Amino acid sequence: MERLRGFLVAAGIGLYLVFAWWLFAIGQVVSGGNWDIAGTYLADWVSYEVRPNIDFEDNALAISFPRFSPLGDDPRPEWLVTETALVESRSSAAGEAAGQGGGATSGEGFLGALGGKPADSSPAERPQESFLGPVGGQAPASESAPGQPAIQPAAATREVVVRADVSLGGENRILIEPGRVAVTRGDETLVLDVERNVSVTPQGDLPEWASQRAPGAKVIVRFGFAGRAEIEDDEVKVRRRFLGWENFVFDTRSSYWGKPASEVLGLVAFGERIEPARSNLALAWDNIVNNADWQHGDVWLKLLQTIVMAFAGTVLASLLAFPLAFAAARNITPNRFANQALKRFFDFLRSVDMLIWALFFTRAFGPGPLAGISAIFFTDTGTFGKLYSEALENIDDKQREGVRSVGASPASVQRFGVVPQVLPVFLSQSLYFWESNTRSATIIGAVGAGGIGLKLWEAMRTNQDWENVAYMVILILIVVFVFDNISTMLRQRLIGRQAG
Repeated sequence: MERLRGFLVAAGIGLYLVFAWWLFAIGQVVSGGNWDIAGTYLADWVSYEVRPNIDFEDNALAISFPRFSPLGDDPRPEWLVTETALVESRSSAAGEAAGQGGGATSGEGFLGALGGKPADSSPAERPQESFLGPVGGQAPASESAPGQPAIQPAAATREVVVRADVSLGGENRILIEPGRVAVTRGDETLVLDVERNVSVTPQGDLPEWASQRAPGAKVIVRFGFAGRAEIEDDEVKVRRRFLGWENFVFDTRSSYWGKPASEVLGLVAFGERIEPARSNLALAWDNIVNNADWQHGDVWLKLLQTIVMAFAGTVLASLLAFPLAFAAARNITPNRFANQALKRFFDFLRSVDMLIWALFFTRAFGPGPLAGISAIFFTDTGTFGKLYSEALENIDDKQREGVRSVGASPASVQRFGVVPQVLPVFLSQSLYFWESNTRSATIIGAVGAGGIGLKLWEAMRTNQDWENVAYMVILILIVVFVFDNISTMLRQRLIGRQAG
């Protein structure tokens, strides 16, 4: 058995992993995962999309962009080239001929006729009339009054888009015409016949980069990182991707939007005031802080709330757990009932997860930082109480006996014989949990406990602005990194070691 111990341990671990693989159906989950969507989400962290829609109309195309397009209110991208033409259309001129009946009554009131005899019937056959017009018949719309020429539709000429050429970089492009779409990727071209509001039919077999779930259904074409398009029977949805974060510094409302960095710096330093009431530097800072797309000011404020939540909750928990730990330690307070009562109290506080406490206090106090501080305070009080009391129970009694031997009071014995031994350990543990609570405050913020967690959850829930998620995650990583280094430095100094 001694010789087989290593083999048996390895076999046990292997069997456990196989059991976990079967229990959680990991193979099925991995095989059934939509990795294309996962790739798109990852791409959204470092890029953004411009989304033109090209609708099919009668022998024409209508191009539109979303309301909040990253290109502003009037997008005119260079990679979307359109061709226009004059198209003649006819409309009914019945409205122009109204009142041209030569004095003859049409048999209709302002609400129209509801049936009955025409106006040229005998008086006995005519319907009774009221202020709403006759309750009688309606003459055929195509007939005109006696002696009047037949009404013909009026002709109008308008300029419409008849062709759109969308470039997706390199040889990738989409050529859209009424009833026909040609998609080119590299040296392959896919031609699709579009019958408006009926079907989309490819000419030939679909290449690997195109898919269609059913005959006549929409066709999805993919261009890798450059984007993709959905060709439907009534429109073409293009998703053109660009590297970077759109409008990160200035949004489309800003006076500095769309200008190169050199021009912005020149305006800030030497240019004439854009707004007489404040300098260009103040205007630029206001535009950055109040950026409508990225909401920098609100994100920074929520991040500060997260830091304050972690700090306040940790400090309050440390202050309360410090005296309670002395009462819970058996060697400090020789009262078994008090020891056990306080230790069970600590177990209760830390056995309820911080997220559950956050939900409870959100219901009690409403959404906001107070709920987050309370959740951290309750959880850490239980954790600190246990850690502090265990540290007190493991102190060296010789130092305490030495202080007691000189006739010191019980309070002085604890002050000079116990506190110097455990204070560095207490502070070290508190600093570690302060750094850890900075991360935890982000999670509990997602349930309404304030801080940047709520902003992060809102950005993730939209399932579109993953670049905003990346921005907030990077800010959280920076804050955690900074506080981790500060906490490590302070702990090393408190326990008597120099930072290495």
